[in-house]
Amino acid sequence: MSVDPMAYEAQFFGFTPQTCMLRIYIAFQDYLFEMMLVVEGVILKKLDGIPGCNISPSQIRTCTEKFLIFMKEHFDKLFSKMEEVLLQLVLNIPKNVLLPEDKVQEQHPCSQEEFQALQEELQQLQQQCRAEAAAGQALRAELEEQKAVRAELEKILQWFDGLENICREHGTGNFQESFAFLTQNSKKLQDVLKDIEEKSKKMKQQEEL
Repeated sequence: MSVDPMAYEAQFFGFTPQTCMLRIYIAFQDYLFEMMLVVEGVILKKLDGIPGCNISPSQIRTCTEKFLIFMKEHFDKLFSKMEEVLLQLVLNIPKNVLLPEDKVQEQHPCSQEEFQALQEELQQLQQQCRAEAAAGQALRAELEEQKAVRAELEKILQWFDGLENICREHGTGNFQESFAFLTQNSKKLQDVLKDIEEKSKKMKQQEEL
């Protein structure tokens, strides 16, 4: 089997010539095996009709296998020559032939240096695309975080609005007055709590006495 990839032929045919030859080889080989089985069956039937024949089916099978090996060796030699001819004369595109889809290369030829430059530019563009994709992902993550922060801020604003409404109900005006009102009440509650704790301590001391 040829080791030449024959990529240009594969572009034209839609399959590699080596694949075509392999399928032909397998098809011929399968046909050879089937033919030998048919021949073996015919021989067995003929011998079965001959009286006094001492040839057993196992002997027939042994002879069939030997003949099959002989045929396969000759077939491989013939197929090797056929493959060489087909790959050179039938499934081969001459070096001076240009496929229609490659005519643009003839009109706009590209040197090896220009091709290398295009390859490098393509790699740079791919890197830029990956970097932009990563930046876009980071931006989307930041937007999600901003949405979460905004939701928390809205909750805080709603809490302040509710607090201001409560303060208005208790006779305070703007937010500053409301905050001062809450601070005074908080101090009063702390003083009351402290007073309760002191009285509780005194009562425990009296009980211990």
